[in-house]
Amino acid sequence: MKLWLLLLGCAWIISNQDVHSAKILGVFPTTAKSHYIVGSSLMKALASKGHEVTVISPFPQQKPLKNYRDITTTKIWPVVQPMLDDLLNVADKGIIDGIKHTYDFGHRVMNSTLTDPAVVSLIDSNATFDLIVLEIFMTDAMLGFCHHFKAPCIGVSTFGASKWTSDLVGTPSPPSYVPNAFLGFSDHMSFKERMINTLMSGIEIIVDKVLDAPVQTSIYEQSFPGPKPTLVELKKKAVSLVLLNNHFSISYPRPYVTGMIEVGGMHINRVPKALPANIQSFMDNATDGVIYFSMGSNIKSKDLPTEKRDAFLNVFSKLKQKVLWKWEDENLPGKPDNVLIQKWWPQDDILAHPNVKLFITHGGLLSTTESLYHGVPVIGIPVFGDQYLNMAKAELGGYGLSVAYADISEKKLLNALKTILNDPEFKVNALAISQRYRDQPLTPLELAVFWAEYVIRQKGAPHIRAAAMDLNLLQYHNLDVLALLIGLPIVIVHILVKLVFRKKSSKPSNKTDKRKKQN
Repeated sequence: MKLWLLLLGCAWIISNQDVHSAKILGVFPTTAKSHYIVGSSLMKALASKGHEVTVISPFPQQKPLKNYRDITTTKIWPVVQPMLDDLLNVADKGIIDGIKHTYDFGHRVMNSTLTDPAVVSLIDSNATFDLIVLEIFMTDAMLGFCHHFKAPCIGVSTFGASKWTSDLVGTPSPPSYVPNAFLGFSDHMSFKERMINTLMSGIEIIVDKVLDAPVQTSIYEQSFPGPKPTLVELKKKAVSLVLLNNHFSISYPRPYVTGMIEVGGMHINRVPKALPANIQSFMDNATDGVIYFSMGSNIKSKDLPTEKRDAFLNVFSKLKQKVLWKWEDENLPGKPDNVLIQKWWPQDDILAHPNVKLFITHGGLLSTTESLYHGVPVIGIPVFGDQYLNMAKAELGGYGLSVAYADISEKKLLNALKTILNDPEFKVNALAISQRYRDQPLTPLELAVFWAEYVIRQKGAPHIRAAAMDLNLLQYHNLDVLALLIGLPIVIVHILVKLVFRKKSSKPSNKTDKRKKQN
């Protein structure tokens, strides 16, 4: 009888933790397919649990999914394609130009998405939602969805914590040991690096105020009808929590508020899917191993300058390993017999194959996360954004080497390849990180689904909101208190010193007294 009561009690607790079918709007507007892969993994998992999911993105499902509805944006492609085609040139520019390029991209994404007829139709409709899941990547204007549909919001960052995400939930980012995403520093910085890191944090604040906030505000005001709070006010209250595509085991330990959760690698298949027959055969027969080469979803290898492309071809032709190369054209002039080209690869499942010895990558977080999960060393060619930071981690962690895009040559590529292929320590380090990364009580996707449903159950979970969101810059850093604690004693000492000198100067000197007596 006690056993039955216990089982009934457990069943009651579990049933009360479930969320009845909710209406969830996912907004993943960027044209980077890798960003969409992360977001859609969560949306598909929520749909599989019976929730009614609607997703705004430029990537419609190839096959219809149960409970999953696409709102496909098409206006965006002509607007951002010129920038995507120019990405390799960003590597030759400075950090400031790279930041400007990134914000320009974000603004184009915002404007083209919110003015897309399909999205305008949704905003003008009578649709209702219980939760908004929004990609956080210069998407401040899209927080208007939260107010418009009167729904709580979860942010999803396709890379780690940044100013964009931290400002939404009040996460501290001390520049003394939290490296900026645009810099290739570790969490143990020299004095010079800490100074540069601090200055970069200041530059980000200025860029946000001068370049980003006015544009985001304008787009927000024009896109969402009716009375509404200012965007500044909305940013302080709209987001319940942020899910980060990161994990401390493959990154650096750093502070987070309660409303910031690490779910890095939630898109990774815990059980690899079967590869297409031609790829499976090619890799199975690679007795000396396979090298996988992809510059990500945005950068196209076919746009490489001829001299850099030929450097790769010459190096690959000298290897005994086979090579899978993400090449976005039908033909590759001078392609060696050991190289197989294709426009798109099932990257996660390829990296799971035991014959993969090395991954040549642009250093994006999705790629480096997948490589570490599967214990594959990397050679990184960072071009922009957090890729420099990710490759700095790879070198510090001993599981990869970085080759600057500007320095690509046959000699440097061959040297990097031979170093990793001939030194087993790189593989050992990658496998060690893989082991600690997999050591988690729940899979990242299970954790992400839990928190999404938690926010729905708890009506936006206002109890986890950090008080930091109610403080201004001076209050948050306690500058007003420090000013008083430091300034008040200085003022008091200054007054006392003045009084003492005034008292001394008012006393007649002994010499003056003597003269008076003599007279």
